[in-house]
Amino acid sequence: MGGVASGRLMRISIVSIFPGLIRSLCEHGVIGRAIDQGLVPVQTFDPRAFTKDKHRSVDDRPFGGGPGMVMRPQPLVDAILAGRSHVGDGARVVYMSPQGQVFNRDKAAELAGLPGLVVVAGRYEGIDERVIDGWVDEEVSVGDYVVSGG
Repeated sequence: MGGVASGRLMRISIVSIFPGLIRSLCEHGVIGRAIDQGLVPVQTFDPRAFTKDKHRSVDDRPFGGGPGMVMRPQPLVDAILAGRSHVGDGARVVYMSPQGQVFNRDKAAELAGLPGLVVVAGRYEGIDERVIDGWVDEEVSVGDYVVSGG
């Protein structure tokens, strides 16, 4: 298994429109201790920082129609690219999605063996399908329920 157990550093980037929430969660418990000890560098990337309009819009109607709003491709892809540059080569981009493979012990072990991980937290009705098709390596689900903040 990789990650801390093998003595290899695993870098994690989290793409979220709530970077303060993520940073707050990373200050406590086992994760907080690992970050404090420099074992697992975690950095957040807010898609709003990559927008090109004055309102810093990250939502849009789904490409091809449909109800609700999805996250826009441009700021999301730019945030993913920034996250990838933080974690380096060999990283996997994982979109947290209710349609994804369930996150369990085996999936945790698999992901822990990677040199880096970019975790994309969705919002609204999800993210634009073009981002999933072109920039996401896999979808992972934490369960059959809705999590506040993606």
